[in-house]
Amino acid sequence: MKLGLGSKVPLLRSSQHTSILRHPQKQPPFLRNYVSPAHKISLTFKEAQQDFHLRNSQSPKHPSTILFTSPGRVGVQWKHNAFNTYQTRSISGFGFPGGPKYRRFGQESSSYGSTGHNVKNLLSNPTYRYSLGIVATLMVLFYVLNLEEVPVSGRRRFNVFSSETEEELGRQQYQQIMQQYQQQILPAWNPHTRMVRRVMERLIPATGLQSANWEVHVIDDPNQINAFVIPGGKVFVFSGLLPVCQDDDGLATVLGHEIAHNMAHHMAERMSQSIWMMVFMTLFTFLFQTPDFASRILLDLVYEKPGSRAQETEADYIGLMLMAQSCYNPDAAVGLWQRMQKAEKYAPPQFLSTHPSSHNRVGNIREWLPEAEQKASASDCSSTLGYAEDFKRAFNQVVW
Repeated sequence: MKLGLGSKVPLLRSSQHTSILRHPQKQPPFLRNYVSPAHKISLTFKEAQQDFHLRNSQSPKHPSTILFTSPGRVGVQWKHNAFNTYQTRSISGFGFPGGPKYRRFGQESSSYGSTGHNVKNLLSNPTYRYSLGIVATLMVLFYVLNLEEVPVSGRRRFNVFSSETEEELGRQQYQQIMQQYQQQILPAWNPHTRMVRRVMERLIPATGLQSANWEVHVIDDPNQINAFVIPGGKVFVFSGLLPVCQDDDGLATVLGHEIAHNMAHHMAERMSQSIWMMVFMTLFTFLFQTPDFASRILLDLVYEKPGSRAQETEADYIGLMLMAQSCYNPDAAVGLWQRMQKAEKYAPPQFLSTHPSSHNRVGNIREWLPEAEQKASASDCSSTLGYAEDFKRAFNQVVW
């Protein structure tokens, strides 16, 4: 009688029919679980269960073996050459609930060992250690050779991008913003535009960026409390910011902060930091086997956002010194950020934000005020106002 995948095996309890299974040591190992059609051997249900558990606790010894687990159920095993792993396909028939089920041998445990074990094996290789040492040395050298000092604050930081690259990116941003807000830009004779120009003409001489092609644009949007300065000297102020500033001193606080980002080349620094972020994310994903999105979230919380807040704090410091040197009242910065705090009704927690909270900004500014007041006292305000007259002519506008 020939047996196929759909054949049923009769249950015979005669000892002569089950003698082979009771003395498996007399058979070669690869035939121990093999049922020969020539001998018409049948399995009892109990012995079939034992055979089933045996085969599920060991890897198959033969690449193609028919396994009878019980009447009505046939298991087929084969070796999957592409991945060098064993697979089992169990087809349930009458008397067994469920439909087709697929299970891979060895899924319950790690197939390739832990990551730490793999890393240990790599580090035990002298060639790999030598190569790793060379790469690490080159990375450290690359980092050290590209350290520079931030103006005013004196902070040391890594930066590989030039100011020319910043300005080129600034030109691209400028074109995009102009396309977006072209219809909302207020004319030069508008009081809001004149106010922003007046403050800028006093701040620019203290920046050391007189050679930039400065342009002032006020966007008519009373719901936006925002301002920014693009590399290359392009200034954008939303009209909704001006009521919060209240006067020239308050506006000088905001514009000094935004100009400080350009003085410190923070855009180039952020682009440089992205290089290390990609390296760290790749290493973190490899060492801890985390999903890519999880690595991104973690690096964003522990690296990118804190770095951005550090730049904002640095811009607050530089901007405060800048407005004091330009003969604006540095005490006005405290009032400005207190008003900003009231406007931030639904601000997220600081650790989730790229900016420090206004409350923390007020605390920092209070600590810096004595230094700012000394700078204001030492500043030659008459000379500064003389520079402002030069910029008045450069703008072809009258200082109001």
